[in-house]
Amino acid sequence: MHTSISQILKEKTLKSSRRSLPCLAQSQTHPQNLNHFLSVPLSPEPKTYSHSVSASCTHITPPTDTGQDVYMEEKEVGDFAPKTHETHLVHQKPVPRGKLEARTESTQGNSLDNPSGLMFRDGKKRIDYILVYKKSSPQVEKRCTFERNLRAEGLMLEKEPSLTNGDIMFVKIHAPWDTLCKYAEQMNIRMPFRKKCYFTDWKKKTMGSQFQLRFRQLKSWLPRNPMKLDKEALPDLEETDCYTAPFSRARVHHFTINNRETFFSNSTRSRIVHHVLQRTKYEDGKSKMGINRLLGNGTYEAAFPPHEGSYKSRHPIKTHGAQNHRHLLYERWARWGIWYKYQPLDLIRRYFGEKIGLYFAWLGWYTGMLIPAALVGLFVFLYGLFTMDSSQVSKEICEANTTIMCPMCEGNCSSWTLSDSCVYAKVTHLFDNGGTVFFAIFMAIWATVFLEFWKRRRAELTYDWDLIDWEEEEEELRPQFEAKYSRKERVNPISGKPEPFQPFTDKLSRLMVSVSGIFFMISLVLTAVFAVVVFRLIAMEKFASFQWEFVKKNWQFATSGTGVCINFMIIMSLNVVYEKVAYLLTNLEHPRTESEWENSFALKMFLFQFVNLNSSTFYIAFFLGRFAGRPGDYNKLFNRWRMEECHPSGCLIDLCLQMGVIMVLKQIWNNFMELGYPLLQNWWSRRKMKRAGEQNNSKEELPQWDRDWNLQPMNAHGLVDEYLEMVLQFGFTTIFVAAFPLAPLLALLNNIIEIRLDAYKFVTQWRRPMPARATDIGIWHGILEGIGVVAVITNAFVIAITSDYIPRFVYAFKYGPCVDKGYRHEKCLRGYLNNSLSVFEMGELRNGTYQNRYCRYRDYRAPPWSPEPYDFTLQFWHVLAARLAFIIVFEHLVFGIKTFIAHMIPDMPKDLCDRMRREKYLMQEMVYEAELEHLQKERKKNGKRYHHEWP
Repeated sequence: MHTSISQILKEKTLKSSRRSLPCLAQSQTHPQNLNHFLSVPLSPEPKTYSHSVSASCTHITPPTDTGQDVYMEEKEVGDFAPKTHETHLVHQKPVPRGKLEARTESTQGNSLDNPSGLMFRDGKKRIDYILVYKKSSPQVEKRCTFERNLRAEGLMLEKEPSLTNGDIMFVKIHAPWDTLCKYAEQMNIRMPFRKKCYFTDWKKKTMGSQFQLRFRQLKSWLPRNPMKLDKEALPDLEETDCYTAPFSRARVHHFTINNRETFFSNSTRSRIVHHVLQRTKYEDGKSKMGINRLLGNGTYEAAFPPHEGSYKSRHPIKTHGAQNHRHLLYERWARWGIWYKYQPLDLIRRYFGEKIGLYFAWLGWYTGMLIPAALVGLFVFLYGLFTMDSSQVSKEICEANTTIMCPMCEGNCSSWTLSDSCVYAKVTHLFDNGGTVFFAIFMAIWATVFLEFWKRRRAELTYDWDLIDWEEEEEELRPQFEAKYSRKERVNPISGKPEPFQPFTDKLSRLMVSVSGIFFMISLVLTAVFAVVVFRLIAMEKFASFQWEFVKKNWQFATSGTGVCINFMIIMSLNVVYEKVAYLLTNLEHPRTESEWENSFALKMFLFQFVNLNSSTFYIAFFLGRFAGRPGDYNKLFNRWRMEECHPSGCLIDLCLQMGVIMVLKQIWNNFMELGYPLLQNWWSRRKMKRAGEQNNSKEELPQWDRDWNLQPMNAHGLVDEYLEMVLQFGFTTIFVAAFPLAPLLALLNNIIEIRLDAYKFVTQWRRPMPARATDIGIWHGILEGIGVVAVITNAFVIAITSDYIPRFVYAFKYGPCVDKGYRHEKCLRGYLNNSLSVFEMGELRNGTYQNRYCRYRDYRAPPWSPEPYDFTLQFWHVLAARLAFIIVFEHLVFGIKTFIAHMIPDMPKDLCDRMRREKYLMQEMVYEAELEHLQKERKKNGKRYHHEWP
């Protein structure tokens, strides 16, 4: 039976699921303290805006017929008395600086009239964007033309001098209602128009099974989750769900507009103004447009939307409420005291835009998914800790007082006993135990589950944020691309308009040069790794023959530790070079749009830093000790330094030390650079502002535009640096996790701090970025999937080659005391140490000194008294075959499980699909009935007959 939407709306009141998009203008979309000044009555905007605009430029006709126009600043106009064009005249008298400061102080004293300087001088028009320029800038003509064209587009401008710098001038921009409506229609911005009712949700709740009803009742009795934010703490998000549709001025009657000032949110207004700024010309010509070009040539110093006031308040938020969204974000997101709380993603999205909101949503999801991985890794580490003393291999090493090991270097090095490395063997067992294989398989599956469930989470967010039907509009060309290829044009197949075109041969040649540059930088990384290897060889020889007995006994720790520290310094030094090279190579390619530029730059930065961070780790994991040779026939580098070999307990401890030190030091350094450096810069800016205030004898509070100007701008690369740091950490967490099970725990602790650091940085230390829209994290999702594949292969090789798991497995089932009984406990590894060490006759090494004495070394070679001395034994080939078989079985097994899980988990929840289909159906009926109702009212108003069907 067909049910109309009007019948559905008359049904029992349903409890709607919360959607973050504000429904209707009458809902509380602003904190309580802002409701008063935002409640502007619905009055039509004036058609003429010149009376409220403080013009900045005057068009002057020069006394001589030069054929050129001259544009002078407002302060320079008084020196001339020529005729002026009446459309550019300043209709409002300039306000002297003293009176302006007094007016600013008086208006800021009353937050209801002009809260924190967010309004024009009349206290009614909201500031949607800020442009900053220097009075001493020579680009006066371009600026004047640009501002005149902005007024022609319907924007309102007002100028204000800086109170801290006499050379700085601010241009405040306000978008009137008609301009907002026009561009909202052009940009297809979706706006709410009708309250949403979830009929399917109500039916599911009332008609559920008895078990589900009991479970929901029991859940209501349980204590409240302490990680959730109280709804009372976020009154701004208590909203009614609404259906949305692209805004249309012809169908404006579909949208319930009770307050024009709050119908378009602040982020939407800023996005509309930014859209106008990007498409306004400053000179005649196809490519002479856009604020980006004006920022690049020095016409303007900065362009940014203003923050919504201060993030601090004298009164507590619990009793007096939040002053603005920024204050609310600081209290409920950026403070350290709420580090365990969930993030208010809806508020983040509304203030900073969907693109930044998706970053914090992904970061929070990644951090939450690290909790089970950290717990399992900690369990594996604790298992190794509790079984450290009972490990058969560690016992044999600690009790080997009579086992003489071969010297580790040439010259003054002497033989040593195996028991000297007892502590080293026990520490190795912490990371190389029976749980290593299980944890490697678990982390490979965890990476797949993390990515698959993130797809579902992203689908829910795009639905909640009304991005399901949003398609990214055709991006504008980069000014550099237009300037380079302006002579060659072709028709855009989408827009049908001619645009600059890059020939295929030119694109291919530039791409080849870029790829060559990438390979050159990678070769530079490998050269640095080789230098670290040479240092380790020299340090090994020096520490092994050191006079200090403590260093001599722990020469391997000393060698690895110093090598890791030097490697870290090289890594951080090369990172600075890589960023500049990646920027240069990306600009050399001349990408067509900003998204192409960002993706290309992000890929280069990832490749550079991934190779830079992991090249030395790959060397230790797969090459350290593989080419050392044997006593009497050692391989030497440059015929001088003997190649480094592994400890009798394995090379895994070196890999663990490498990962631990680099991961901890890098996270500390990144956190300092993210927060400490902006704090120092802002402290220095505030110090200069204070000095300027003392010189000007100004005691009033600075307006918001002045305070924002003295904050640090967001990174020039957007969120590339933020994503890059987390993606590299994801690589450390998954690629070599078999050697370092504590990596997820360290990543979890770092990310808990990282979320609040980034929050504090975005809210307090940076200017407000332009709210941008996005439906996904972009190229980073593909990079994460690639890391997941590399992690499976790498962990298989680490377990098979780096660790001693396979040699112990082969010994227990083929050569140990439990060959016919089956592997049951540690006792089956008795004699493993003696079996894994070969014998060398030291008399062959040093004639006349160590005759008829033997030493041991780590390898599977025949003894000197066999018919074929020092050849590989049959056990060596058994171990090698077992390693290759393990790699093949491990990879196929894990890849099979990953593929199965990826197919089993749909990218979008089924209930979300049903809800979207239901919403689409209801929206069609709503639009039909709303249009029919409007036509009926129009006919009734005009006195015509009307029927209950389309005319």
